[in-house]
Amino acid sequence: MEEQEITFTFYAPEAMSVGLAGTFNGWHPEANPLERLESGDWAARLMLRSGQYQYRFVADGIWTHDPEAQTSAANPYGELNSVLTVGLEDSTDLL
Repeated sequence: MEEQEITFTFYAPEAMSVGLAGTFNGWHPEANPLERLESGDWAARLMLRSGQYQYRFVADGIWTHDPEAQTSAANPYGELNSVLTVGLEDSTDLL
């Protein structure tokens, strides 16, 4: 199971900081901070093995699902987690 580079992007032009929390990092947004781009997007690249992952963005302390995610799942807090499935030989950009 080789790791593949996956790019996560989140549009938040007014945000001061954005992190990525999910099953791949123990739900710790500080483990994967996103970098601000001039377009107002924030981006982070992660190396992930094939499998299914749930995640959320954390912009200025506010947890939110990925509005561009094709799949989501309910979480215990009555909100949605975004779901990413990485195939055996997928390399994807999430926009």
